[in-house]
Amino acid sequence: MENLLEIQNLSIEYHTDDATIYAVNNINLTVKQSETIGIVGETGAGKTTIAKSILRILPNPQAKLLSGEILYHGENLLALSEREMRKIRGNKIAMIFQDPMTALNPIETVGFQIAETIGLHNKISRAEAEKRACDMLEMVGIPMERFSEYPHQFSGGMKQRVVIAMALACNPELLLADEPTTALDVTIQAQVLDMMRSLKEKLKTSVVLITHDLGIVADFCDSVAVTYAGEIVERGTVEHIFDNPSHPYTLGLFGSLPRLDSTERRLKPVKGLMPDPTNLPQGCRFCERCPDADAACAESPAGDIEIEPGHVVKCKKVAGGAV
Repeated sequence: MENLLEIQNLSIEYHTDDATIYAVNNINLTVKQSETIGIVGETGAGKTTIAKSILRILPNPQAKLLSGEILYHGENLLALSEREMRKIRGNKIAMIFQDPMTALNPIETVGFQIAETIGLHNKISRAEAEKRACDMLEMVGIPMERFSEYPHQFSGGMKQRVVIAMALACNPELLLADEPTTALDVTIQAQVLDMMRSLKEKLKTSVVLITHDLGIVADFCDSVAVTYAGEIVERGTVEHIFDNPSHPYTLGLFGSLPRLDSTERRLKPVKGLMPDPTNLPQGCRFCERCPDADAACAESPAGDIEIEPGHVVKCKKVAGGAV
């Protein structure tokens, strides 16, 4: 499959009056045509920063791009003008934001907000934009009769469906879904994921899914990138990560999950906390929490090791300690 998006050596900092936060550190990631890739990791690992950097909607002037390229069909998005980016945002690349409660404008009807997105990117009449907005509401399971209702008249699950309809209104090639089911109960979560899957297959959309839930990743994604302290510590296909997890952090994530076939009475969480993003360790970022770490791990960071075709791990202990 052809590469749709390539992130190369991306590093981003946030600057405050008191400190510098090293949010993303030398990230490399590829998204292929029609592929769904899951980005998993703890809160503060840099997942949302990666997604927002693709759309170039990081806070300004706090965020600073140190290095890297984001290639969309071979064109570096970071080199485009703001006017050129506006033609891509919401049209070719769209985003489902983390909280549907705050992603919608409370004083505009949901139909108007979807139609506005369609009208911005298509030279069509207002009536045609509204008709397409009605079609999008129907597509996500909301009757078109609710076109003129306001966000407060919808439940959390319905708001999430509206946000998804807005993101998919212009048939984007790439959808960035930032924890789209976090605020939903399990029943609505399953419905939203089934709907996203059917829409993805219908529209042939590539998806970058940001989530904490490994169960969703197993069910929905083709490949996985495990993030920790602003780095991707392991990446590969779903089969690679679930059948052969190799980085100590990935193993810790799986070890902390409840299992129906286990006799263990207590879960085994990953001990400790993520390092302070303003003062990252000199060596491996996971060193202080890793049960297998030694002096060499603390001295210098590990490079990427391909332990099998397409399965890359950032750990000195993998493959006999080769770096």
